[in-house]
Amino acid sequence: MPKASEIKKNAAIEYNGEVYFIKDIERSVPQGRAGGSLYRMRMYNVVTGQKLDETFKDSDMLNFADLVRRPSMFSYIDGEAYVFMDNEDYTPYHLDKSAIEDEILFVNENTQDLQVLVVDGSPVGLVLPSIVELEITECEPSVKGNSATARTKPATMSTGLVVQVPEHISQGDVVRINVEERRFLGRAGK
Repeated sequence: MPKASEIKKNAAIEYNGEVYFIKDIERSVPQGRAGGSLYRMRMYNVVTGQKLDETFKDSDMLNFADLVRRPSMFSYIDGEAYVFMDNEDYTPYHLDKSAIEDEILFVNENTQDLQVLVVDGSPVGLVLPSIVELEITECEPSVKGNSATARTKPATMSTGLVVQVPEHISQGDVVRINVEERRFLGRAGK
């Protein structure tokens, strides 16, 4: 049984007899409190999808739930659900758009190394690769001769994600994006 301080984002835990998927963790150290940190976890019930915000002391003991990571690829959109196909046994995984709204900004038909998180046979979330390649669909025209300056401009990707890019990057370019930092890394293929 791990302590609350050992739990990471995208883990699944058993809490109050139900299984929850951890979407976000905020650590805080209250002033004047001898001892430890507090961990505020945003969790989603894997069965109902209901959101729960709970705060744990760093020494609180929690139970991991049985979590399986399946290598998958984006297949298609079905109404409010995004459908991903298992790379090995071709099982379709339907994930509600609201459950993965942050992740879908980095997903297109070419995204490699995706994993669908499955708890008790139900898909609950996505694990993205650290770097994705996306096409710019909207940005100001490039300015010739500005490749040496450090100035940036906003660019909208094909998925709706907006990232700051150097001024010499143009609409139609395929660029590499750091998922964790939402930061431009360079043109794809370079």
